[in-house]
Amino acid sequence: MSFQKLHGAGNDFVLLARPLPDLHRDWSATARQLCARRTGIGADGLVLTAVTSTDPLVLDVACFNADGSAASMCGNALRCVAWSAAEKYDCRTLALTMAGVKHEALVDGDDVWVTAEVGATSLRQVEGVIDGRAFWYDLAHTGTEHVVAVVKDVDSVDADRCGRMMRHHPQLAPTGTNVNFVQVTGRQELRVRTYERGVEAETLSCGSGAVASVVIAQQRGLVGDEQVTVHNRSGTPLKVRPHTEGRSAFWVGGPVNQVYRGELT
Repeated sequence: MSFQKLHGAGNDFVLLARPLPDLHRDWSATARQLCARRTGIGADGLVLTAVTSTDPLVLDVACFNADGSAASMCGNALRCVAWSAAEKYDCRTLALTMAGVKHEALVDGDDVWVTAEVGATSLRQVEGVIDGRAFWYDLAHTGTEHVVAVVKDVDSVDADRCGRMMRHHPQLAPTGTNVNFVQVTGRQELRVRTYERGVEAETLSCGSGAVASVVIAQQRGLVGDEQVTVHNRSGTPLKVRPHTEGRSAFWVGGPVNQVYRGELT
């Protein structure tokens, strides 16, 4: 079985192209095995793709986190799929369906863009603790659950410890949440650190988390409505901008890199 190891701004995935019926198999154990950093390939998630239409090109995408749980939305995984499909099918625009939601994808030079649908948002909804003091988190749904805390200095936050506490917060049970710590560094710039549910650790970047962070920052009046650059732990920023058609959707874009190809035996 052939696979690709790709990463979108440091968020890495194992990609497998499988016949559509196989998408309904139980891939949780396979994800845990392949994503293990020391005994497997090593990745934040396992991504399965299947072509459902060739004109126009549409791919069905299933994503399993490193712990084997299914993801309803993963912006960087979708960007990696779009990059791989553009290379294979020589196209620059396509559609991707994940957990029943259709996403647009655009490969524009070195940047790969996908759309994220923005659902409910609310400010000051959950109280947590950062550096020993109470702190309010905002909620944003960008295809999956996120909470956002705007802080003065993201480097001073113990993202793993604080993220783990909020990820399992009683008010957010039973699904839990992804946790973003956000610092405003300019009128159209943010620094973001994200603790990802399913990876159960801080990742180098998070596409849906970047969108959630920008949406909350805009609602708080901390950034404008134009394109925002989101700096993350990988050192390779993502860019987030509103959808041009005025939908409740945002584009998230940035580079995608292939690490290697291989064969599973």
